[in-house]
Amino acid sequence: MLDLEVVPERSLGNEQWEFALGMPLAQAISILQKHCRIIKNVQVLYSEQMPLSHDLILNLTQDGIKLLFDACNQRLKVIEVYDLSKVKLKYCGVHFNSQAIAPTIEQIDQSFGATHPGVYNAAEQLFHLNFRGLSFSFQLDSWSEAPKYEIPHGATVKRMYIYSGNNLQETKAPVMPLACYLGNVYAESVEVLRDGAGPLGLKLRLLTAGCGPGVLADSKVRAVERNIYFGDSCQDVLSALGSPHKVFYKSEDKMKIHSPSPHKQVPSKCNDYFFNYYILGVDILFDSATHLVKKFVLHTNYPGHYNFNIYHRCDFKIPLIIKKDGADAQSEDCILTTYSKWDQIQELLGHPMEKPVVLHRSSSANNTNPFGSTFCFGLQRMIFEVMQNNHIASVTLYGAPRPSSLARADPSTH
Repeated sequence: MLDLEVVPERSLGNEQWEFALGMPLAQAISILQKHCRIIKNVQVLYSEQMPLSHDLILNLTQDGIKLLFDACNQRLKVIEVYDLSKVKLKYCGVHFNSQAIAPTIEQIDQSFGATHPGVYNAAEQLFHLNFRGLSFSFQLDSWSEAPKYEIPHGATVKRMYIYSGNNLQETKAPVMPLACYLGNVYAESVEVLRDGAGPLGLKLRLLTAGCGPGVLADSKVRAVERNIYFGDSCQDVLSALGSPHKVFYKSEDKMKIHSPSPHKQVPSKCNDYFFNYYILGVDILFDSATHLVKKFVLHTNYPGHYNFNIYHRCDFKIPLIIKKDGADAQSEDCILTTYSKWDQIQELLGHPMEKPVVLHRSSSANNTNPFGSTFCFGLQRMIFEVMQNNHIASVTLYGAPRPSSLARADPSTH
């Protein structure tokens, strides 16, 4: 049985690990994977057809705990303990719930002190007692008529919630706490730079903390902006973004068969390679001969996709060029984002002339992909990988390498 410390408006955890509000989904899953011998039977709950309409939930069924993540930014929003009989809980080092201590209203008063009167919900037959960043729900099955404000003596806690702010219904995932940075660099936003012909590169707004020496240096989040372009060298990218999490060499190009080149079946002497920036949600492909950027891949990290939880969600914005009356006209409102659906994109850009390329993924020749295939459409030097629920799984950007003298030009001129 887990023995956990409750910190209102902040976290639930112990000396080995902590689920902190604002924590990225990938970090929470990493904790569960690391402690899989202790924390077992974890369910991932999400809406397959409307993944942005409902919270993404990690349900620790053996321990009676749910972690509710914001569907858009995928950061921890609410920690719910829905079965207090499966876990020990303490506040300020003193237990208020264990096998020997029942979480009654008297015990909660003793442990947490005075607060506002409880709120009775007749439909649920639950009394809600609210502190800042912490709520308790009391079951009133045995009372035929509940008093207006006072929770009856002996009532026990049925559920507990940890969240940010004063109102559980209106709470939002807070900004990521400093403890979650761990010296990593995160992308607050990724903007695609482009001209009339297509994408030119990426403008990344990066956040980092905890990289400097000493305690004081760790107490601030620093924001920097970096631009990378098609035609940039490996050294340019390393200087801008730091070392990638992984370098992946392509063993084969499965899209080569769709190339118009008559020599598409001729194997190359050396392989192109990716810099994988998992936390940024970005892959960068380099040409094996020139070692210059030739492709960017932006990942949306939707649940139900084969690559889910490999990448953090890339919060990108792509300005679209809309053709009107034979001339290119750019609208300020015409921005494609991580949350745009494929039918919305087609309304803006028009339907692709060619049929989509069907992308099957599996870990080996004998395994099938339980999430089904995705479909790849090409428009304006971009390839959109579309899931079966109409959401975009990834966007691949292509562009001709640009001369180094132009690569450092002001993107605002494009």
